[in-house]
Parts: sequence; C-alpha cells; structure tokens
Amino acid sequence: MSLRLALTRSRLSNPLIRAPLARTAPIRATAQRSYTTGAQKPSGGRPNAAAMIAVASLGFAAYYTLVKSREGQPLPRKQKVAAEKPQETSDVKLPNLEDRKVPTFDQKDVTVVFVLGGPGAGKGTQCAKLKDDFGFVHLSAGDLLREEQQRAGSQYGELIKSYIKDGLIVPMEVTIVLLENAMREAMKKDNKTRFLIDGFPRKLDQAVKFEEAVVPCQFVLYFECPEEVLLKRLLKRGESSGRIDDNIESIKKRFRVFADTSFPVIEEYEKQGKVKKLSCENTVDGVYSEVKTIFNDLFKQ
Repeated sequence: MSLRLALTRSRLSNPLIRAPLARTAPIRATAQRSYTTGAQKPSGGRPNAAAMIAVASLGFAAYYTLVKSREGQPLPRKQKVAAEKPQETSDVKLPNLEDRKVPTFDQKDVTVVFVLGGPGAGKGTQCAKLKDDFGFVHLSAGDLLREEQQRAGSQYGELIKSYIKDGLIVPMEVTIVLLENAMREAMKKDNKTRFLIDGFPRKLDQAVKFEEAVVPCQFVLYFECPEEVLLKRLLKRGESSGRIDDNIESIKKRFRVFADTSFPVIEEYEKQGKVKKLSCENTVDGVYSEVKTIFNDLFKQ
C-alpha cells in the first residue's frame, strides 16, 4: 500500500476528520452608544489647519484691540472706603477751637492724667479709688457726653446720641469743650486742680488739640486687657447698665475703633516717656495696688 493510499484511508476512518466542520456565525460589530450630537467623525483625523489659523487670528486681534484701548491708562486701584459716620444734621455747629493760641490752664497749676484702656478695662472703677485717696476729680468723657445727650435743650444731644449708638467717636470739639467746662466748674466750686480724664483722648488729633487748647497732660495711665476678657465684662454689664452701646454690635465697633485710633495715641506718649502701663486682668484690688504705687511716687500726700 502506498503511503498516499494509507494516509487517505486513515483520514476516512477518523470520525473527527470525516465530520463536516460546523459553520461559525459571522462576527458582527456591536453598535456603541454615542453621547455626542450629530454624525460621528472617524477618529484619528488631523485637525483642520485653516480653522485653527482663523481662531488664532481672531484671538490675537481681540487682544491687540484691548491693549491699544488701555494705552496710557493707570492700573485700576481699590476704591477707598469712606470712614464710618452717622448721618448728621446740617444745622449742628461745632465749637471753634482753632482760635486758641495758648492753653486755657497752666500746667504748673493744673494736673491732668489721661486714663486709657479698651472698653470694659475698668478705668472708671480705678479712677473712683484714686479720687478718694489722692484728691483727684474724675472726669469721664463718656459720662459727660451721655449727660449732655440727655440735657434738655442741648444743641449737641442728637449728634452725640447718633455717634454713641454706632460705637463711633464723637467730634473732638464737643468732647474737649465739655471737659474744659467740667474742669472750670470743679476748680470754681471745690478748688480742685487735679483731674483724671477717663476715656480721652481717643485719637491723636484729640490729644494734640486738648493740649493746645486746654492744658498739657502729665502722663497717661494705660490699662491693658485681652479683647475676649473685655467682651465678657461688657456683655455682663449690659444686662443692667441700660447703656445703648452695651450691645454686641456696638461693642465690636468700639473694639475696632479703639485699636485703630487709640493705639497711636499711646505710642506717641510712649515716645515722650509719659505712659504708665498696667495689666487689668487681675482683681480690682490687685490692679489698684499697682496703680497706687505709681501715684504714691508721683503725688505723695
């Protein structure tokens, strides 16, 4: 048997070879869902060069036009925010202090100590003790303003009320005249010449004008205290004080105003060596013990 015939017979006898091949269903491409609108473009194509050139040309033209339109113009600046100020009536005329050429009082005859500190620092409490022990007259700028606000027929009453309610500084001309009048009255009535001025000056220009128009101060007694401590004290005081500025909004404004305007006053007097600085976080008696030491050295009875 030839090899070819043997191979043929072997194939015919093998069932796997004899069985016809099963037909396989043709593979069809499954359609994919598209989330784009319009007809799909074949992938892999190159971008249209003409379109790209057109877009670039339009962008450059717009930029060039913008640059040319701004030539010679300054850079934009932030607008300054106007200082907070309540609405004032046009008929309120402030006292005129510009004509004062020399102070009203002589520093040799009249002693003034400015008492400064944040709202709620305890200035009034300490001044009350100094008044009894050293014969000072305690003048609170805030109290004088509130009294003037309540005084019948006062020409400054409404103006003062609007400033205090908003936690802002009353015009210095009004405050200085009220302080000067109170000093005159104490000198005439009780022959007093030592004054503790509490809560004034609130601004550097107030200090300058007071010393030019009334009398130079001898030194500044400054009470330091963290803001969170002051806030707790003021809110507690507001429960019974009846003061229109012992509310959270006015208190925060007063803190901001004090930081912005009163610190420069303290810094200026520090340059002159005229600041006595104390912490008021201690008890009232603890703070006064330190205050008394300072006054004993300067005003021995």
